[in-house]
Parts: sequence; C-alpha cells; structure tokens
Amino acid sequence: MPVDIQSKEGQVIRQLLPISTMPAEKFEDICSEITVEEIRQNTFLFKRNETKNDLVYLIKGSIRLQSDSLIVETITAGTESARFALAHQIPRKIDALALSTVRLLRLNSHFLNDLPSISHEREESNFMIIDEPEEDSVDDDWMTTLLKSPIFRGLPPANLQQIIMSLKEIRFNKGEFIIKQGEPGDYYYLIKKGHCLISRKPSANAKEIKLAQLRSQDTFGEDSLLSGEPRNVSVTALTDTSLLRLSKDKFLSLIKEPSLKFIEHAQLPEVLDNGAILIDVRASDEYKLHHQPQSINVPFFSLRVQLKSMDRKKPVIVICEDGKASEAAAFLLLRNKIQAQIVRGGMASMPTENIESVTPLGVDNDIETLAVNNAGTTAEEVAEELSLATLSIDPSKNALQVENEKLKQSIKVLRAEKETLEKNYRMLYKQTEKLKSVLDALKK
Repeated sequence: MPVDIQSKEGQVIRQLLPISTMPAEKFEDICSEITVEEIRQNTFLFKRNETKNDLVYLIKGSIRLQSDSLIVETITAGTESARFALAHQIPRKIDALALSTVRLLRLNSHFLNDLPSISHEREESNFMIIDEPEEDSVDDDWMTTLLKSPIFRGLPPANLQQIIMSLKEIRFNKGEFIIKQGEPGDYYYLIKKGHCLISRKPSANAKEIKLAQLRSQDTFGEDSLLSGEPRNVSVTALTDTSLLRLSKDKFLSLIKEPSLKFIEHAQLPEVLDNGAILIDVRASDEYKLHHQPQSINVPFFSLRVQLKSMDRKKPVIVICEDGKASEAAAFLLLRNKIQAQIVRGGMASMPTENIESVTPLGVDNDIETLAVNNAGTTAEEVAEELSLATLSIDPSKNALQVENEKLKQSIKVLRAEKETLEKNYRMLYKQTEKLKSVLDALKK
C-alpha cells in the first residue's frame, strides 16, 4: 500500500536522508511507489556479506547492528542515526537484528542516482525549507544546522552519516581565541550557537584588521586544511560560543573530495563562451606578471568581501598559481551558493601560449611609471628589453633549454631594474638631504 505523505509515517520518511533534500513533487512520486514493511522481533533485516543493493531505513522500533558476538550499535527509530540508511556498505559488513517488531523502508540503490542535483536558483521553492531560528534561540538540532549549508546538502548520505558520527562539540568563552593566525590547520568548525570575529595581521607588528563576523550555522577553518599552509586568519569568540569540530583528515575525505569540481585548461574557452566568469585569486602583483586572458583578479583575502556583489546566476571558474588557493576559494563560493569549479593545476600547468604577460616585477600598469633622467634605464625600457630577450631565444632548443634561457634573461632584466631603483633611491635621498638643509636654514 502506498505511503500517505500526510501520515505520521510519511512525515518520518520525509526527514530521512537524502529524501529530505528532494523536491516535493519527487517525494510524492516516491511515496506512491514504496511500501513500509513490518519485521518481527529477533528477525534479521539483512545479514553480513549480503549483496542486494537496497537502502534500508528504520521507521519504527529498535534494531541492533552486530558482527558475530560484537554489538556495533543499537539504533532506535526517531533518533538522528535512524535518519540514515542502515549499514549501507555493499556487501554488508554486519548483521541487522530486530530487537522489537519494527517497520522499515527499503529503497533500491538507483534511487540515489535518480535524485536531481540541487539548483541554488530553485532551492527556495522546490526543496525542503528549514525555518531560520531566532538569533538567540538555542538550536539543539545540529543536524538541521548542517543541512542549511549548500556544502553539506550536496554530500552523499554515507558521508553525512560519517560526519555526524565524527563531529565533536566544544565551547569557548567570550574573548577566547578559537584559531590563531600562523598556527597549523587541524580542524574544520561549524558554529552551533554564538558569534565569532575573523581578523588578520598583514605583518607581525601591524595592526589587526577585522575581516568579517560569523554567526550560527556559519563554518570556518577550511582554508588552511585545503592549502596545507598555516592559518592565515585568527578567529575569536565574540560571545560564549558552541562549536562542532571535524578533524582535518575527515574533512578532506568526507567533504573536500566530493564537493570540489575541477576542469582542465582545454575546457576553459568553452565554459567562458557559455558565460562563466574566470577569477584569479592570486595576489595582484603575481597577477600583473602573467595571467589568463579574460580573467578577473580578485585576491583571495578580498573574495569574502566581494561575495555580496557577485552574480549567483553565473558559474565561476577559479584559478591560482598551483590550484591550492583555488580550492579554498571554490569552497567559500560553494558555501555561499555560487557554482564554482577549479582549473586543475592552476597557472603553473597552463600552456605558455595561453598566458598573457603584462609587466615584469615592480611595474604597475595602473600607476604612472617614474622615468629616471640621466640615472639609467626606465621601467618601460626594462620591459621592452625583457620582451626582446624572450623573442631572441633560439626556437630550435628544447623546452627546458628555452625556459632556462627565459629565466636567465629575466634575471638579467630584473638586475637592471634593481640597479635603476637603487639609483633612483640615491637620487631621492640626496634631494631629501637638501630639503632638510633648507628647512634647518628656515628654522634659524
């Protein structure tokens, strides 16, 4: 008999994962085709080594997952564990025994493959809406907190189940550091309740810069885990704060790998022609040296500030030097409902003919360049020398020899530029000393 979606069992089924993320019309179709089974006490729902590819959900009663004489877990309907398919790995690794009369739902594995992908544009109207809690309310249902995030909603149910089992709750008092800039990355955090401040010091003796405030349901800490670099910001508790924490290895295997999508360099022209935006998240001075045509430079540290002004209807392609910073940037975009993909290998693996070089180190096209009269070569002449030097390399040499010659020529030009800047400095120093003499004379 089909399931009545308005019945108590229908409401329980609606909360199962990933059923809770499907459109209402799809849920109605599923309920018209499925039936709920009843199993007597001391009967096996399935046994170890079974290969029948069904997803089994507990709707009523209690079951025990066991392996020989070892009890792995006892699960009761209505708990968080019961929202996931029971011991879903195929072949089965353990037995499932009914401890009471139970009611269960079986779904064929193709059910997961037929689920529509979550579209951010249609999400509000077609997917289960989870009411936002009041700002200061206590949200004990941290599963709901997870499902609010586009990152978590896109994960396979098996990953979600392992994340739930691995999360640890920790608390910080107002004013305490949660993470400190410069420390190694070890955990990924989700704010269960409270407010936090993200800040950064550009240098050890510089004044701290406040970057953003975070609140309940926000997440942080992934940048360092994705890049492998030390923490690039500090996070401080602005209020007494409760956090859910996931270890680095679990984050990488359960969240990063299924979330981030990559494209190859050869695919760029097509996706850009179809309206995608290419964002280069390197520092501006790196970008000015060389970059991909059609790219827009949005350094990673300023990306968070730019989020509100970005067009969420257009997909974004992210590129950096080697792909590491792109992963952190893409993760940030995905968290904010912006479709994002990463150019695999970044600029380091980009074919040289696709790279647009602008100026050598120290030259900024947006600022007028100082020409030093009678003091040596101007910056424009340095750039011209670099261009001519590159053109003069013998094309018959192999690729490594060509790159080596280019580097030698670049070093030569940079040395010339260094000498120019040193002469410029000496000239300005002399002018400063003269001005000091004039000021001293005026004072007397």
